Amino acid sequence: MVKLVVATTIDPASVGPASALLAMPGWHPGPFVQDIPSFVNGDVRLLKHDNSIVAEDNLDKRWEDATGEVVDEVIFLSKHTAVSNRPALTVHPIGVPHLTEDEIPPAGGKPGWAGLSNPRIGPWLRLLKTIATDHNLTPEFEITLEATHHGPVVNTPTMFVEIGSTEEYWKRQDAAQTIALLVWEGLGLGGGSGVGNWNRNCERNKVLLGIGGGHYAPRHMDIALKEGVWVGHLLSGYSLPMDDPNKGRNKGNDVGGTWKQAIKVAYDATKSAFPGGEVIAHIDHKSFKSWQKTAIMTFLAEENIKVGKPEDFY
Repeated sequence: MVKLVVATTIDPASVGPASALLAMPGWHPGPFVQDIPSFVNGDVRLLKHDNSIVAEDNLDKRWEDATGEVVDEVIFLSKHTAVSNRPALTVHPIGVPHLTEDEIPPAGGKPGWAGLSNPRIGPWLRLLKTIATDHNLTPEFEITLEATHHGPVVNTPTMFVEIGSTEEYWKRQDAAQTIALLVWEGLGLGGGSGVGNWNRNCERNKVLLGIGGGHYAPRHMDIALKEGVWVGHLLSGYSLPMDDPNKGRNKGNDVGGTWKQAIKVAYDATKSAFPGGEVIAHIDHKSFKSWQKTAIMTFLAEENIKVGKPEDFY
């Protein structure tokens, strides 16, 4: 079993951390996969391609086909953009579970799909905060989760680690070094056991499925920052399209939209990524209107998806 770390040369917030990581001991050249060079260190494989980070689908399967090595997780290094332009270091799962088949995903993935969420997301968020603080990046840089969004298509547990939010920060060497240290320590490349290994988890098995709120999921973040919490998919309000049953053609009917699809797909992907785990939905109640909350709670009950309060996760 190997772990893929994926970078692209056209993104300074991707190639910067990759270069800093490759400057650490133990790396040597690996095989090419369809003209994409790789580097090997223990059970970690780093790929550097020349395309958009969300455009290269199925890199895990392509690696397996080329080398015979089975990939058990993928970590993408990328830039983050935000309207606020605020400097940030972020982690998040991927997918566009709310899109219909006739919609074209704006940034990779495939409609109605959510990738398997990498179990490291919660533990690495906390580790990232520690490393960033030790390197004096906080409070200048915000350390945060992002909601589930964009591609590419991957078949194994996946996460994005990003530097935001403008070119000035994408090129920051101290930010690149912080992300490189996160990967180095998080994957145990320095000789440790790594951070966030679900298969070595013996005690706490409760997994957060976030429903509602904004893109940076502040109420879910409050839970994820607690030690021992595991994080699955996070569905912000824009990933839960809901048609008001009291308006328009749907008056008097059930709540339309693809919100049920999004929740079910995200739940199933989270469940698959955490075998033996107890997936618990946490609702950002303040982000929903009463009719939306009623519809969501009814659907979760129908699907036998447990709903919890913050204290239920630790």
